[in-house]
Amino acid sequence: MGIVHADIGVTLDGYASGPNQRLEKPFGDFPVEHLHTWMFEHAEENADEVAAITDAGAFVMGRNMFSPTRGEHDPEWRGWWGDNPPYHGPVFVVTHHAREPLPMEGGTTFHFVTDGVESAMAQAKAAAGGRNVSVTGGAETLNQCLALGLVDELRLHVVPFTAGDQGSRVFAGVPQIALEATSVRHTPHVTHLTYRRPGL
Repeated sequence: MGIVHADIGVTLDGYASGPNQRLEKPFGDFPVEHLHTWMFEHAEENADEVAAITDAGAFVMGRNMFSPTRGEHDPEWRGWWGDNPPYHGPVFVVTHHAREPLPMEGGTTFHFVTDGVESAMAQAKAAAGGRNVSVTGGAETLNQCLALGLVDELRLHVVPFTAGDQGSRVFAGVPQIALEATSVRHTPHVTHLTYRRPGL
């Protein structure tokens, strides 16, 4: 039986994105190169962590992770990742607006869930076939999952940069939770921290 794990890149002060997300700036108004340099420009030295993000049977993400728009879906929008997204499995997008499933190349299909994150998680677990389920962001969706006790393993990728108290912050609105530190690995561009629920 798989677990639910979550990966998210954060600044030293805990922010996963800046304010004013839009098409030109998917992560909002702070220098995204600081947040994801480790993943793209230094992928080789962080290869295990990069691979682990998409090593799951199904995925849960928030609407902001899928699209820069709000309100009704733009039927022409197919995600940030081109025709072949990196997930290669079912992705359950938590949203207030219905949309038909969106199949992509490589085995990814986006499913749009309008009845909350718990429903999205239940559907992801059913679709994962015993494999892990990955919560891929953003911060608001991850915080909902943490508050509901849905995450077994949390992997924070902390970059040496501060956002200056702006944007979407991990743990915002999350009640007190106890986690056990299970691993830490440092590179010049990021520190990888892994935590698990006690007793898992």
